Amino acid sequence: MQSIAPAAQEEPLNLLADWISRDQLARELGLTCDTLSRWEARQIGPACTRIGRKVFYRRDTVRAWLLAQEQQRKDAAKRGASRRAGGRR
Repeated sequence: MQSIAPAAQEEPLNLLADWISRDQLARELGLTCDTLSRWEARQIGPACTRIGRKVFYRRDTVRAWLLAQEQQRKDAAKRGASRRAGGRR
């Protein structure tokens, strides 16, 4: 006689583990959801994905965007310093 093993219960998928909602990101950055919406419209903020009416950001994409903002600031400071070094014309 063979014993029938009960069906193994599968772990629920956590499909959004690597994603953060717009509300969560706004709180994390100290911004409003409206600011993130404006950035999305102007394409100046981190890339996002829409699922229905919900907006999600990939955590790695947000980190990369933050690092890019830091790099842009450094590059802009270098350009500004070289312009000022020559004095008035």
